[in-house]
Amino acid sequence: MSTTTLEQNDYFNETVATLGDRLEAAREAKGLTVESLAEKLGVDAGTLEAWENDADAPRANRIQMLAGLLNVSIVWLISGEGNGTTRVAETFERPTAINDALGEISQLRATLSGALEKLEKLEKRLLDVD
Repeated sequence: MSTTTLEQNDYFNETVATLGDRLEAAREAKGLTVESLAEKLGVDAGTLEAWENDADAPRANRIQMLAGLLNVSIVWLISGEGNGTTRVAETFERPTAINDALGEISQLRATLSGALEKLEKLEKRLLDVD
C-alpha cells in the first residue's frame, strides 16, 4: 500500500506508524483529548501535539508515563512491537474509569519496579561495605 493511499484513507497503519502515530492512536483509543492527556502528564497541549506530529519526542520518563496512562507497552510506543494495538483496541470495550485505573496501575507498577531495582542496588552496596 502506498503512502498516498494511506493518506487518502487517513487511518492508522501499523507498518508505517511512527511514535507520534502510535501515541495518537493510543490516546484516541483511550478516548482522551490532547488537553486531558497533557494535563495528566503535566505538559502543555502543544508539547503533546508536537510529539504526535513527530516534531519533537518525549523524554524517557514521559514515555514511561504515556505507556502507563494509555495501557500500552513502552516498547510498542517506541518501536511498534509488543503490546500495543491489541491492548488499545481492548480499551474501547471497557468503561473509561476501568481504563484509567488500569493505566494508573501500570504506571505505578513501573514506578515500583524502578524503586525495587534501586533498593536492591543500595542493599548490595551496603552489604559490600563489610
